[in-house]
Amino acid sequence: MTAPSDGPRRIPPTEGGNADENVIEVHDVTVSFGTFNVFKNLDLEVKRGEILGFVGASGAGKSVLMRTILELVPKQHGTIRLFGKDIDALPPAESAELNKRYGVLFQMGALFSSLTVLENIQVPMRENHNMSPRLMDELALMKLDMVGLARSAANKLPSELSGGMIKRAGLARALALDPELLFVDEPTSGLDPIGAAAFDSLIKGLRDTLGLTVYMVTHDLDSLYSVCDRVAVLADKRVVAAEPVQKLLDFDHPWVREYFRGVRGRRFIGHA
Repeated sequence: MTAPSDGPRRIPPTEGGNADENVIEVHDVTVSFGTFNVFKNLDLEVKRGEILGFVGASGAGKSVLMRTILELVPKQHGTIRLFGKDIDALPPAESAELNKRYGVLFQMGALFSSLTVLENIQVPMRENHNMSPRLMDELALMKLDMVGLARSAANKLPSELSGGMIKRAGLARALALDPELLFVDEPTSGLDPIGAAAFDSLIKGLRDTLGLTVYMVTHDLDSLYSVCDRVAVLADKRVVAAEPVQKLLDFDHPWVREYFRGVRGRRFIGHA
């Protein structure tokens, strides 16, 4: 039996580290479905230790870009680097090691319906490490504690969970291999305001405690204001801005103005 290695030491942003280091670099990327360009010649950078919010109109391609970075959607052009490595240039063994350095929380949790919560969390462990069942149980329960989900949920099936519990179980699985980088897709979608605020606080707390870098696809203005260091805006098939929210309030683009200064956004103005 071999236990997973400790991996690289996480350095929370408040403790220093190279704040200018890019964990994600997307350069000149084009993705098309047939003759339709979802985005074209798109550029984006995500800094180590930051929470980057990624916004755009419905159907603009927010989730498509995340899946492209994860190599789930093919690109037609451009370069994507994770931790400084061109993902297209890596041999299979190095690519597999790189994949262990990030975790993913998909929009609806994407839990396996026939597995218990504990078994769902253990899936990455089974795929990547040779552990005893007892060790996997201990580590999975620790992940439940980490995301604030009661241990009594461990033996429940996804169908027995509330929406908020599914999100937390999915997050626990995303953290199973102690990643440095976390992708989250619409993490507060479907949650009530109290549950959404609690989940935002959880994401920020995990970033601060573990030194995570977080790439967050969202449309939730509360999330953008409360936890995101910068917000990247997808419009016109490219990233038109990637700035702190305060700067986006005065950004000269029609969709950005409507999003941040429209009816729903006005209540935040003055509190940014």
